Amino acid sequence: MPADPRFMRRAIELARIGMNSGAGGPFGAVVVKDGEIIGEGHNRVLSTLDPTAHGEVVAIRDACNKLGSFSLDGCEIHTTGEPCPMCLGAILWSRISRIYYGFSITDAATIGFDDREFYRQFSLPAAERRVPCKQLAPEEAKELLVEYAALPGRVAY
Repeated sequence: MPADPRFMRRAIELARIGMNSGAGGPFGAVVVKDGEIIGEGHNRVLSTLDPTAHGEVVAIRDACNKLGSFSLDGCEIHTTGEPCPMCLGAILWSRISRIYYGFSITDAATIGFDDREFYRQFSLPAAERRVPCKQLAPEEAKELLVEYAALPGRVAY
């Protein structure tokens, strides 16, 4: 099935609502399943004081809530901007099957939303990142893995 520009237009409309109300930047998204919008969102970082309230994350939360599921397998997301690393991670974890985006990461960088540095940070060894990472109490923490794997009725995701 070819991409339907109506869904991107709705994402753009949501982004305008969010940015013009002062909720956040020019980022809107819709999650689509079987040709119907099941989740919508726009950037709400400023209005909620939540740095994770990106348009894609808000739309994913809305869609999952409406479906009553953590899996959006078979869905697609239409987002005004190419997903940042956090949003890409949320898209992958939610099992969304396809991404359509409007402007690129490079385009967004021209107005101060520069995700290129985040992607660069991921390519560095943990100890060399801007926010250094160091493993602590690994044996104790690994006990959680054993305990979780043994939980009866555990749901894989």
